[in-house]
Amino acid sequence: MSIYIYILVMAGVTYVIRMLPFTLFRQRITSRFVRSLLYYLPYAVLSAMTFPAIFYSTGDTVTAAVGTAVALVLAYLKLPLIVVALAAAVAAYVTGAFL
Repeated sequence: MSIYIYILVMAGVTYVIRMLPFTLFRQRITSRFVRSLLYYLPYAVLSAMTFPAIFYSTGDTVTAAVGTAVALVLAYLKLPLIVVALAAAVAAYVTGAFL
């Protein structure tokens, strides 16, 4: 198969995914359930992709769990993202050094 066919198929799939909401939902969505589902869906998908990667990233579940716990606590305290990321990485590294 030619690379042009691959590009054409990718362009078609991307266009269909972006076009479908505009054609299916012509008026405002009034259902509270559907509106809340569409609001929270990106967060749920991002979490479903991120959390497994977090626990397999260090090669050790204990160090990953410690780093995740530190990140969750610091994020709950509303610290800046760079502080949360660096503290989680340091916590995972220190935990790995002592184990």
